[in-house]
Amino acid sequence: MKIKNTPPPPWRFVFSHPSHFIACGLGSGLSPVASGTAGTLLAWALFPMLQAVFDGDNSGFALFLLAAFAYGVVACHRTGRDLGVVDHGAIVWDEIVPFWMVLFLAPAGLLWQLAAFLLFRGFDIFKPPPAGWFDTQVKNGFGVMMDDVVAAAYTLFSLAVIKTLLS
Repeated sequence: MKIKNTPPPPWRFVFSHPSHFIACGLGSGLSPVASGTAGTLLAWALFPMLQAVFDGDNSGFALFLLAAFAYGVVACHRTGRDLGVVDHGAIVWDEIVPFWMVLFLAPAGLLWQLAAFLLFRGFDIFKPPPAGWFDTQVKNGFGVMMDDVVAAAYTLFSLAVIKTLLS
């Protein structure tokens, strides 16, 4: 569970180690309000650039997501340890990578992306099972990343149901 009412660390902390820079979402996690939403918005803003870099190479993008997840486990663990809080509010890489996965797999179009954003934020906040379990029971970087992967899976399932119902 993200710790509320914990002030964000200073910018010097973010730049003191590459893991801190990544885990804090390139600085987006320092938002004084709704840092998870700020991280998700950053992911959404960066997604078109990633699409351009991979230029239709779906396998390459999938490998990038796996690498970003794996490094995220390490970065989130180290940053949480250095901040003294496993899932500090400034740690938002766990929102970024799963939301990239959602955007990668979701139907194309701005309305689908908006629906994905709203659903993802809702599932991330309410943490349906097993997201809540990862959040409360797995106190390391893997747990930090996995509760948002579960939120992403719920989001993708919901989008698939909505798309089917609209077809």
